[in-house]
Parts: sequence; structure tokens; C-alpha cells
Amino acid sequence: MYQYTEFDKQFVRARAAQHRDQLERYQAGQLTGDEFKPLRLQNGWYVQRYAPMLRVAVPYGEISAPQLKVLAQIARDYDTPDAALLAEAQATQDKLPGLAPKLTTNYGHFTTRQNVQFNWIPLTKSADVMDLLASVNLHGIQTSGNCIRNTTTDELAGVAVDEVVDPRPYAELIRQWSTLHPEFAFLPRKFKIAITGAAEDRAAIGWHDVGLQMVKNAAGEIGFKVLVGGGMGRTPVVGTVIREFLPWNQIMNYLEAVIRVYNRWGRRDNLYKARIKILVKAEGQRYFDEVEAEYQDILVKDGGLHTIPQAEFDRVAACFVAPTLNLPAATAEWAAKAEADVSIEAAKTPAFAGWMAQNVKPHQNPALRAVSLSFKRVGQSPGDATADQLDAAAALVSQYSAGEARVTHTQNLLLPWVRLDQLHALWLEAKALGLAQPNIGLLTDMIACPGGDYCALANARSLPLAAAITERYQDLDELNDLGHIDFHISGCINSCGHHHSGHIGILGVDKDGKEWYQVTLGGSDGKDLSGPTVAGKVVGPSFSSFEVPDVIEAILDTYKALRQPVQGRHEHFIETLRRVGQDPFKAAANGARQPAAEQTA
Repeated sequence: MYQYTEFDKQFVRARAAQHRDQLERYQAGQLTGDEFKPLRLQNGWYVQRYAPMLRVAVPYGEISAPQLKVLAQIARDYDTPDAALLAEAQATQDKLPGLAPKLTTNYGHFTTRQNVQFNWIPLTKSADVMDLLASVNLHGIQTSGNCIRNTTTDELAGVAVDEVVDPRPYAELIRQWSTLHPEFAFLPRKFKIAITGAAEDRAAIGWHDVGLQMVKNAAGEIGFKVLVGGGMGRTPVVGTVIREFLPWNQIMNYLEAVIRVYNRWGRRDNLYKARIKILVKAEGQRYFDEVEAEYQDILVKDGGLHTIPQAEFDRVAACFVAPTLNLPAATAEWAAKAEADVSIEAAKTPAFAGWMAQNVKPHQNPALRAVSLSFKRVGQSPGDATADQLDAAAALVSQYSAGEARVTHTQNLLLPWVRLDQLHALWLEAKALGLAQPNIGLLTDMIACPGGDYCALANARSLPLAAAITERYQDLDELNDLGHIDFHISGCINSCGHHHSGHIGILGVDKDGKEWYQVTLGGSDGKDLSGPTVAGKVVGPSFSSFEVPDVIEAILDTYKALRQPVQGRHEHFIETLRRVGQDPFKAAANGARQPAAEQTA
């Protein structure tokens, strides 16, 4: 995990002090609300449907046990609204038709951009929270605003068995280059970068403004395949390859060119057409040519100002300190015996075997495994973690993963340094805490945004649907029989729940002031080796919230009826869908429509 330097620590502390000064001036009437707004946003403080929301930056998802403990403290002591505000908000929720769970407080929320959010912290306490975050090198810098946001990566970075190059040092270099970049603080729209160094794309790079895939050429030299112009939202677009191979030390110069042209050409007259994907779609080769010309100017006129010296890369890479694991000297022999012992335990305990199959991944070190704690369970929203659960997770991370965890793209927590001989003990403790659901990659391991329960932009609520599907599909045998399914839910067209990339996607829409939901099929975020990154297609008219669980069941029943055996297993859902096409699934979905709802749709 990256070890913060003294400069990093001072930078974060100074930023927290700046926020306190700005807050005090706002409270004293020296700054108006309009003047304070851009200042708080630059530190991750939004104002949402009922209360402020804080987005905490977790660069490329790496988080430590002490940081998790501070997040737990914030959830417990600060994520608590005034009782009257909470009562008023809940009364508003109770008046809404359809499924309506209770609003919850005192929790953190893992996001699809590997960050952590809080939904109820009073703005008056924000400076105290920023000081707490700074005490463990956390902050909210550039988690909002039209700037370069958190660079995300594969949660298995540095430990994945299919890794070509560890992308984390490059992600850190991008973080340092982009933080408070003077030219890119006020872009036409927010800008998101993802990087992967593995054969399988677990970072969804095609769905980002810039996607970077680390590769090696025929000579063994390290470089980047560069994609530009991806994004979801109102107009889903998969990124276009603009460079097949860019030498690694040129990545900052090239990003400078890509974003500089976007900053110059991007639309500022229309919020919905301001993202780089719209510019790339409109200008195509003309934009690519301009980027190349700008890149050459940077190399010639600016002398390649941002070319990364080997010494600078080495400095940053040295900050990624491998943990001390105290493995036996004869590691290979010990690992073989430990693996045999684990297999024996799994044979005796089917529940443990199921967890091993779904939640435990291989590791570059044969003596270790990477383990996912599932934050997808009945009674809590996807990605939510209470203060007690954050504390418990911190303890597990400290005891079993050398103090390091990763927030995943799919809103879970991954422990990347677990010893083989400790897997069973970890499972027992995680199981007691309700964090050992063996559902990673299955239907109930869904992505869902906070939706209309919390977000002021949402057209409909996501969390009640997530709860309904989770409750309906609790039979582990049924879940395993259905197999790998990416199920994503968004409360509005902004697609924070990534519905476009779901094998099954749900989009909340507003119709005459009422909540309705579109269903999409066939999307992919790139990690399916069997197919490309694509946006799902809408199956037909929207459905009421009461209909959606039956629609999902009809779609899945159709899959079970149509799937075929492949190499000793059933086809995955996405394989069957791609083979037979959408028509049978559309018919099944629309056949599940309730007559009364159909008349008002």
C-alpha cells in the first residue's frame, strides 16, 4: 500500500485547515452561500435531498485498517442528523408510493469509484470531520466539481495472477499530477480516469473519459493502450482507442494533451453535452488529430515537461511497501500443505466451500489469497457499512490482511494479503459479522446508487428495488445455479449505478411525477472475457416498482430454459443472451407486466 510522505501528510492537513477557515467565514456571514458552494464542493461536501453528503477520496481504492477505524468513528459520531430533520425526511419518504424502506443513519457507503460517502453529517461539523480524516491521510479533494476525479483501478492490482504490470504506481503518479492541477480545475465537466494492468479488465476502462490499459510490446517495453471518450449517462458511449501503444513515461504529457484539447473545445453551454464523450462523438478524427498535434507541441515547445524520469517513477514505486507477512521459510512446501488443509476443511463444511468458490481469488504468491467481504445482504443497502461493521472490518483487515484492504468497483471490500492457513478463521469471523455471504459475482452482488432516497438528482429510488431482489433471491443453491450475473440499478439517467453496463440493468425514470423503471439487457463493463464492452438495450416500456421483481424473475426463468451446457457447465446468462438475442427475454419481461399497471403505463 502507498505510504504517504511527509509532504503528502502536510498537504492534506493544510487542506483541512483551509476548509475550517472557509466554513468559519461562511458561518460568520463573510462568505455567501454561492461563494461557499464551490469551496465546499472542492473538498467533497455536497448538499443532497435531505442533508449534506461527504465524499471521501480513496485513491485507487487502497485503504488501511486505521483509516477504516476513523471512517467508523465518523459514521458513529457525526453521521447523525437532527432528530426533527430525520423525522421530516422519513415522513416525506413514507408518502411515496411503492416500496419504501426506512432511512438509515450512522453508516458509510462504498461507491463504484472506490470512494466512501456519508449522507447525514451536518455541515456545521464538517471541519471537525476533515481534521479527523487528515489524521489518517484521508480527504475529499476533487471528489466533486468539474475536475479530474479519483483515478480508479483493479481491486486486485499488485496481486492478480493475470497482471501484466502493476498499475498502482502509475495511478499514484496520475493522482499527484492531477491534484489541484491549475489548468484543469474548471473543465467543461467532471473527468474520470481508470487504469488496469491485467489481462482481464476489472476496472471498466471503456466506460471512462480516459481508459488506460497497461501493455508490453514485442520488445517487452511497458506502455499504455489509451481509450478516450467513454461514459454512461444520457448518452452511453464506449471509449475509442486513440493510441495502441504509448511509452509509459509519456503518459502525463499525453493526458495533458487529451484534457487540454477537451478543455478548449468542450461545450460549456449545455450541461448534458459537456462530457468528453460528446466531443469525441461529434469531432471524431479531428479531435484525435488535435490531441496528437497538442502532444507534439508539449514535447517540442514545452520540452516534454511532464515526461516521467525513471528516478521519479522509482521514488513513487518505492512508496508501495509490501507488507510483512511472516510466512515460513519453505514457502512452497508450506503453501501446498496449507492448501491441502483448506481443501479438507472445505470438504467437511459445504458453507465454507461455497465461500471459497465465490469470495476467494488466487494470488501472485501461492501462499496467499485475496478475499472479498460482501456488503450485499438482507436488511442493508448495497455498499452500506454501519459504524460497527466498519470497526469490525478494520479488525479483520488488521488481523488477516496486513492492515490493508481495497474498496472495490462493485461496492465491496477486498482483503488482498490473506494467508492460506487463516482462510477458515477469517470465514468464521466474517460469517459472525454477516460479511461472508458467498455471493461475489452472483445476482445479489448488485451495484446500486443511493437513488431517490438520498440523491436530489434521482428520478426514482434504487434501494427498495435492491432490497426486494435481495430478499427474493436468498437461496444459495438457486443463486449458484443462476451463476455469474452483473445486476446494476440506477435511480436516474446519470447512471451512478452503472445500469448501462449491467447484464441486467434497471433505470429509474419519472412519468407524470411517479416512479417507473426501464429494464436493459446485455450490457458489459469489459470484465467478461467472452464479449466486448457494450451498453445494454432497453427491453420495452417502463415498469412499476411492484412489477420489477417479477420481471427479473421472468427474465431469469427464460435464461434457465434457454441455456446450454458449455465445457461441463451451463452457459452464463450473458452467453445465452448473446447467443439467442433479446427477443425471448423481452417477451418474458413484458409478459410479467401486471394488467392494472399496464393500463396506466
